[in-house]
Amino acid sequence: MAMNRGNAAQSREERLIARYFAPLAKHAGAFGLADDAAAITPPAGCDLVLKADGIVAGVHFFPDDPPDTVARKALRTTLSDLAAKGAKPLGFLLTLALPEGTGEAWLAPFARGLGADAEAFGCPLLGGDTDRTGGPITVSIAALGAVPQGKMLRRAGAKAGDRVVVTGTIGDAALGLLLRRDGSAAARWGLTRAARGGLAARYLVPEPRLAIAEILRAHASAAMDVSDGLAGDLGKLCRASAVTAEIEVARIPLSEGARAALSVEPALIETIITGGDDYEVVACVPPGKVEALRQQASAVGVVVTEVGAISAGEAEARFFDADGAKLVFARPSFSHF
Repeated sequence: MAMNRGNAAQSREERLIARYFAPLAKHAGAFGLADDAAAITPPAGCDLVLKADGIVAGVHFFPDDPPDTVARKALRTTLSDLAAKGAKPLGFLLTLALPEGTGEAWLAPFARGLGADAEAFGCPLLGGDTDRTGGPITVSIAALGAVPQGKMLRRAGAKAGDRVVVTGTIGDAALGLLLRRDGSAAARWGLTRAARGGLAARYLVPEPRLAIAEILRAHASAAMDVSDGLAGDLGKLCRASAVTAEIEVARIPLSEGARAALSVEPALIETIITGGDDYEVVACVPPGKVEALRQQASAVGVVVTEVGAISAGEAEARFFDADGAKLVFARPSFSHF
């Protein structure tokens, strides 16, 4: 996202960058986006944590979604991964591919939303690239974080006896997506206006759990963010750790809206557990540390719920209903392929 491309006269790309994105590059190492690269010094005694994610119109967001929410979703989904690694954000790189004709009406609110979240999460823009595309709008974020050396939380690390915990509530975004696709669902589920708005908001703008990154690092054996569905992502963690998770579905924390929908359509439990876009954290925690984690997380406004336990076994995540029957899902995880 360098501003020195082209001839003496600024190109349209340079003007776009200068107008919308240079004001967001507040870190000294970004050089005001006037160079071809940024330079930062990691905090002393820390490892860098690197994560890239992308969102595509028509896949991860609706083409008519407000541009500011698109920007916020793009940054927050990447920061969610840093939170699950126990990392503190340092900055991010942005790659933005725009169809011909994308102008002020889209770019101005996009930049405002991106700038507001960059400020709120202490994660400044460091650079990137802008491109034109014949396809849909595509936003890619590469975020940099820091953890004390050797302390990054990984998927591997869970041990038999650990308890499985999740932050927040599960399934809201997947139900919010269903509401967007089926206008009659809210009435069918008997949702209040507040419940409907809550589900819709969780799909539009996730909440990365950065507030408990350090707390997770102090207590958890393993963790990852829940982006492709609790069943699928916990399964990935189990395979990385070579353990089995046994989850009591009745203990999975649900919002008011999710509970209302589930009471009318019990089959929605599969969507709730496998649908994705939660951007919560699932972690494995030694039993003696669960209560401390829960109390410290609560003190910074994050609810943590124990939902199951880890055992030695077949490297899978198993979900059981109230009668002890194992649930079998048609598609246990969201996948692009």
